[in-house]
Amino acid sequence: MSTELIIFIVMIGVFMLCCFWAKLPVGVAMMLSAVAGCIVGGKGLPVRHLVEGTFSYIDTILVISTAMVFMKVVEKSGALDALSTVIIKRFHRYPAILLILIMLVIMFPGMITGSSTAAVLSAGSIMAPVLLLMGIDTVSAAAIIAMGGLMGMVAPPVNLPAMIIGGGIDVPFVGFGIPLLLLTIPIAIFSALFLGLKPASKMDYSKVEAKLNTEITEKYGIRIYIPLVVLILLMALTKIFKVIPDIGMPLMFVVSAAVGMFTGRKFNIFQTIAEAVHSSLPVMGILMGVGMFIQIMTLTGVRGFIVMTCLGLPESVRLIAAGISIPLFGAVSSFGAASVLGVPFSLAFLNMDTVYTIAGLSFIASLGDMMPPTALAGIFAAQVTGVEKYTAVLKKCMIPMIVMVIYGLIFIYFSKSIAAFF
Repeated sequence: MSTELIIFIVMIGVFMLCCFWAKLPVGVAMMLSAVAGCIVGGKGLPVRHLVEGTFSYIDTILVISTAMVFMKVVEKSGALDALSTVIIKRFHRYPAILLILIMLVIMFPGMITGSSTAAVLSAGSIMAPVLLLMGIDTVSAAAIIAMGGLMGMVAPPVNLPAMIIGGGIDVPFVGFGIPLLLLTIPIAIFSALFLGLKPASKMDYSKVEAKLNTEITEKYGIRIYIPLVVLILLMALTKIFKVIPDIGMPLMFVVSAAVGMFTGRKFNIFQTIAEAVHSSLPVMGILMGVGMFIQIMTLTGVRGFIVMTCLGLPESVRLIAAGISIPLFGAVSSFGAASVLGVPFSLAFLNMDTVYTIAGLSFIASLGDMMPPTALAGIFAAQVTGVEKYTAVLKKCMIPMIVMVIYGLIFIYFSKSIAAFF
């Protein structure tokens, strides 16, 4: 048994003991498993690498914290209630169309940030009350939001896992628009209709109408929506049209939140910020632990060992191995799965169309954001809909997730034919 394999087993073992037996927070469990990997690998306690790992996902941490502040501001100002009312009134006669539109709205922030968390926390939080008013139960609503976050993360124009994989084999992020749309749009529509159409079709609008809050719209008019419009404009002008310099998602959320202080109901901004940061602390801790875990895997050679193992697999089992290992490793991080496993598997599939293969691998890697214990998309989706146990959301998403894996593998296998057609 190689030294790298022993280190990897120790790291996974310590993580599982700390997380499931000692009941420690996931972030702390990952930190301790990284320390154990250092000691077993003969590296002592390299504080520098642990600190560097902690800051690996600082951009995502900033997005999460500022997005939560924005969503709390939008909620306190009354914009969520007003938007839910408008959407239900306009499209209540067409539940299928309504669900598909809601799914596209949920996807939009992820499409331009590359983060499922940003999609769930921003558009997901906005659409959660709409889904619940349609008669969809909290678990199904959380599942729709989580799947929307995954699809938004993969859909063009920004796909961070694909960029990570492409960077590992020197493939520029060019020509990914069509394959990513072919992957995400069908599954997004399927997920929305599979999870929500049956209860939404039974919606009794007369009962729903009585619960709609029309007072806020009547009192504040269209100005209640200004924070949402500001956020969408900033995203579009910087990410899509590139008319103004990209100020970054955190600053976009902060600016939009600041605008929201003056467009609706009055509230205590300091208390709101404290609530937002407190609710996002567990996930920020997870990301810090993930960064340390992957940093130590690289330092001790475990990452290289995994790469060589993937490349040495028989051709007949590579596709199945990719479909199983990439989502499972995504339990540590979907970005980590793209970096550690996505790169070697893309090299193993060089006989196929490279761009379409990378797109398919990034599609499968996104499932990491649903895998416990990190499960960023799933945990936040449960949080915004009031579901106590994330495992209920995971069970509800199981069929769409299995469909994702199968569809992604078929897409990779026939990548040359599909690329030739388009």
